[in-house]
Amino acid sequence: MLPALSSPLLTVPASAQTTSGSPLPSWNDGVAKQAILDFVRVTTETASPNHVPAEDRIAVFDQDGTLWVEHPMYTQVVYCLERVPAVVEKKPKLKNVAPFKTVLSGDREAIARLSLRDLEEILAATLTGMSVEEFNTEAKKWIESARHPRWKRPYTELIYQPMLEVLRFLRDSGYKTYIVTGGGQDFVRVYAWQVYGIPPEQVVGTAAGTKYGYGKDGKPFLTKEPKLLLNDNNAGKPEGIHLMIGRRPYAAFGNSTGDREMLEWTGAGAGARLKMLVLHDDAAREYAYGPAQGLPDSKVGTFTPALYDEAKKDGWTVISIKNDWKRVFPFEQ
Repeated sequence: MLPALSSPLLTVPASAQTTSGSPLPSWNDGVAKQAILDFVRVTTETASPNHVPAEDRIAVFDQDGTLWVEHPMYTQVVYCLERVPAVVEKKPKLKNVAPFKTVLSGDREAIARLSLRDLEEILAATLTGMSVEEFNTEAKKWIESARHPRWKRPYTELIYQPMLEVLRFLRDSGYKTYIVTGGGQDFVRVYAWQVYGIPPEQVVGTAAGTKYGYGKDGKPFLTKEPKLLLNDNNAGKPEGIHLMIGRRPYAAFGNSTGDREMLEWTGAGAGARLKMLVLHDDAAREYAYGPAQGLPDSKVGTFTPALYDEAKKDGWTVISIKNDWKRVFPFEQ
């Protein structure tokens, strides 16, 4: 149990929902809020032609940029960069080898210029070559102590209050909620239950291999290996959903081009389907980036004009943080 992570889950108690008269008190009235309410109504009312049997009520959520902050850098990437000194301590030869040398220099501009291949090398070195238990221990320790550079708060407090309400509302309506993320599956499983109320078995993410073996004491253990099993991004998301869940979702939430195929596949099913994209357009309360709608371009959580056009063409709902959310984080008054 991570005490620091327990409180966000309790920010919208059932009593507060009843008092407010709405299951989505942090949402402004508008198209986005109404789309959620209408979807739940038509898929759960027994007499509705769009009624969905309880066993088929599946809702999937991207994590970074959809459930919590992803700027200025994905949280897991921050974790891996901060783990580099520990890795180099065990393997001193890496000290003067790129890209580890660049990370150790502390030069933020140079670190920002690291290529995808460089980052993959860092991720492999910091996320594998250890037992599953060792990884869980280190990741929990970091997630408890790390602070976001802007808000100086734990990353696990930078979760979106309106989306916590959607998760709860869907679960209260008989939906099973899953995280489907391009991030590391094991990393997100460390805190998903405490933060989102989503158990580890309902987290689908980019997954590496594990190897079964025995310790000196004869006890079995699993070692994380630098072997990619599932790249859960872009087309990998519907592929991962089929592999891990086995049912097409009725609701899907994302925020970037990496979620396009997941929403397309969800929408290709029969009956009422909810497809929603979060647009980060509020620099004052969070961040503003796109480049859709003339917002600043971004390599992190890219929301292109083409994705925006597809959303409008295919009836996906675009959620404006600026216009649709009364508040962004649980700690806001």
